Amino acid sequence: MKFLDLCKVYIRSGAGGGGCVSFRREKYIEYGGPDGGDGGTGGSVWAEAVDGLNTLIDFRYQQHFFAKNGQPGMGRQRTGKDGDDIVLRVPVGTEILDEDQETVITDLTEVGQRVQLARGGNGGFGNLHFKSSTNQAPRRANPGQDGVERTLWLRLKLIADVGLLGLPNAGKSTFLAATSNARPKIADYPFTTLHPNLGVVGVDNAEFVVADIPGLIEGASEGRGLGDLFLGHVERCAVLLHLVDGTSETLADDYRTIITELEAYGGDLAAKPRITVLNKIDALDDEERADAAARLAEAVGGSVMQMSGVAKEGVTEVLRALRAEIDEDRLRQKPVAEDAPWHP
Repeated sequence: MKFLDLCKVYIRSGAGGGGCVSFRREKYIEYGGPDGGDGGTGGSVWAEAVDGLNTLIDFRYQQHFFAKNGQPGMGRQRTGKDGDDIVLRVPVGTEILDEDQETVITDLTEVGQRVQLARGGNGGFGNLHFKSSTNQAPRRANPGQDGVERTLWLRLKLIADVGLLGLPNAGKSTFLAATSNARPKIADYPFTTLHPNLGVVGVDNAEFVVADIPGLIEGASEGRGLGDLFLGHVERCAVLLHLVDGTSETLADDYRTIITELEAYGGDLAAKPRITVLNKIDALDDEERADAAARLAEAVGGSVMQMSGVAKEGVTEVLRALRAEIDEDRLRQKPVAEDAPWHP
């Protein structure tokens, strides 16, 4: 299945059916009168977050979604049939934006969440609706209301607890493969990962979701490499795992490159909790490990962890640190009960 996280769709709700002008002309009925029914309501366009989807690829092959119009009213006080609604089924984590790609209309972050994108037009009144004591035979009816036509963008931001960051070939995909059942592509050349991958990781009888995105390079915010658009997939993460290649001769510069791109991306991404890990320590001896860890700690301005995804050395400690950050984030987001005592 191909991965697609941004697409354009064209939607239109159904128009309402027109009201009917009709009079009773039945044999043996002494007093006739107006009996035109109302028109049916046009179908609406909805978006719903469903389980089991992690890409917008279905919208590559169908971009136009037009709901059915309501049927006109008929004689004998018969109301026209309502038009059928259309539902756009999208993955959890999909943002729906206006045509300018900046105005967020809604953000579907839970399974079953549903939002109306375009409301169907109301049906027009038939002439029966206008009957009164002073107008016994009205000859007017209302037309149906027009539908709503919109151009929208769908942007998927994956729902994950941990986001992997690092330069190309920093060992992100190897870490994901070593700790989960995910099987991302792994090779010894840059930009092996071309689209985000998700994996469910477990430690100490607890599970959380890790997102691996394509590597960043210097100038990604200006479009170099694969750009920084994939950073949107780690915006919702509770913690970021920054992997630094321990075999690199420019450890400090590699670390600062990623931090610079996070700050250039904007938002709260650079302020998120972040765990920095010196990776690929299996390729270093004890002296080289100590030297690399010291240089990286100086650049970070704090402590760093050490790990090898291939040898699975230090992996459990990193997973436990990630779990602690996730638990802390969930506590911060947990709503306080209304009847709970308040302490200043």
